Amino acid sequence: MGYLTHTLLNFKYFRKVYIALLLLLTIILIGITGFIIIEGYTLGEAFYMTVITVSTVGFNEVRPLSDVGRIFTAFLIIFSFSTFVFAVTSISNYILNGEYKIYFRDLRINKKMSKVSNHTIICGYGRNGKQAATELKSHHRAYVVIEEDKELSNELREEHEIPFVQGDATLEKTLERAGIMAAKALITTLPKDADNLFVVLTAREMNPNLLIISRASKENTDKKLKRAGADNVIMPDKIGGAHMASLVIKPDVIEFMDYVMGQGTSSVNLEEISFENLPHEFKNRSIKELGIEDKSGANIVGLRTKEGEYLINPAPETEVTEHTKIFVLGTLDQIEAFRSVATQQDLLKK
Repeated sequence: MGYLTHTLLNFKYFRKVYIALLLLLTIILIGITGFIIIEGYTLGEAFYMTVITVSTVGFNEVRPLSDVGRIFTAFLIIFSFSTFVFAVTSISNYILNGEYKIYFRDLRINKKMSKVSNHTIICGYGRNGKQAATELKSHHRAYVVIEEDKELSNELREEHEIPFVQGDATLEKTLERAGIMAAKALITTLPKDADNLFVVLTAREMNPNLLIISRASKENTDKKLKRAGADNVIMPDKIGGAHMASLVIKPDVIEFMDYVMGQGTSSVNLEEISFENLPHEFKNRSIKELGIEDKSGANIVGLRTKEGEYLINPAPETEVTEHTKIFVLGTLDQIEAFRSVATQQDLLKK
């Protein structure tokens, strides 16, 4: 698969050069064949005559040409000249326009992508896609972008060097190139709800364990997306309007929540830790017995029960049992201290 990708990438950027070289080779073969058949030249003589004719250097002929040979040579010069100009132009553009730099940059990005795993695939690099990428990058999470638009792909290539795939996200081959089988999650932010629906259907079929989050524009689309396999459906316009209204009703609370969620600073974190990611000695224990606040300074501010209910500021007697998830609030140093206490491996970063 890696060899095939490299071959396709190679042909994509060297296509004009390959075509020019192929045309030159074709002209040379036609010239050699023609001189052998028409003038009875040997292979060496025919090759020599073809080279001096195609290159128009003006050396003497091997021996005088017949009338048919002169006509053949004239047409060979006409066609070879145009081919030669095309070849020189193609190679010059490749060098002067920096296409070779694009080739090596994309080659480096593809090498990165061949090693990525447990990552998030972002379909669409519009406003929502860019914001998602920014958030993932700020939390040091691996991600790959799929973008079909050439201008946005060039932006990804030139300015950010973000691992990306240029192609249609609704197609299986594009999702395969983005490493969907090794991915942890997929975020689709395409402008059309129908396209997001196709992405969700295809991704869910390819990777049943994938966490899928989809954007939706219309009110009646969210249910369809969830039936198609989306775990969460986000309506940016609806959320944005509600957020702005909340800033009027309770501005300090919302600003504080934005601060906690990382929109205003990177010095505080709200982490979620599932029961499965805790070491054995932390399982089936009460929050008081865990002693997280005493050991790290971080606080357990919430708990999700196995039934899916959320407990805000759970009581110290609340037990952390199977299929539950705790939410820990603290500074970066406190979160790191909790990680060192509560985990034997770096599971929280996965």
